[in-house]
Amino acid sequence: MQDGTADHPCRTATPWNRGKLIGPKPPLKAKELWSNRVRLQVAHRVRDLALFNLALDSKLRACDLVALRVDDVALNGRVRSRATIMQRKTGRPVQFETTEQTREAVARWLEKKDLHKGQPLFPSRVNRRKSMTTRQYARLLTSWLRAIGLDPSAYGTHSLRRTKASMIYRRTGNLRAVQLLLGHTKIESTVRYLGIDVGDALLIAEQVEI
Repeated sequence: MQDGTADHPCRTATPWNRGKLIGPKPPLKAKELWSNRVRLQVAHRVRDLALFNLALDSKLRACDLVALRVDDVALNGRVRSRATIMQRKTGRPVQFETTEQTREAVARWLEKKDLHKGQPLFPSRVNRRKSMTTRQYARLLTSWLRAIGLDPSAYGTHSLRRTKASMIYRRTGNLRAVQLLLGHTKIESTVRYLGIDVGDALLIAEQVEI
């Protein structure tokens, strides 16, 4: 994946939240995922469906998601079931899986846009040789949320990053697995990110016998 940190920073010189009251951005619920997928499918929004599905499966930060190249997720036109990228914020590799519906959506997008190795997976509409910006991605998310009746101000791009991770945690209680999938260096970061307290984490750990 080519470096484009200047165009797609995970960190900016001026914090986006300066002077704003913020809190954790909640993950989406299963019914909300279904509603948006159906809406995008009916509207034939091929790019948006691929972007939405890949955001959920990859659990990547916005800067890493929009900077993906075709060869990060596909080989010889075939979308991979697993991929590995280098995180820009941490400089550490992280792996992610792609479900069948995501692979199908991304494959349709590659075919529709005639994208090939080395090109941005989600190119800018202004310059095809550059990736879409995190700001454009955030605007798309706002439109998706508003269309299914949610208040966009209550959510953010981290909502999609957090969604599948939260579902995995709720179903398995496996913090270590979620830590690896999110690419966190410390499990304490995962605990905070999921919005759970240490007591909850310890309770789950106590229930696992080895």
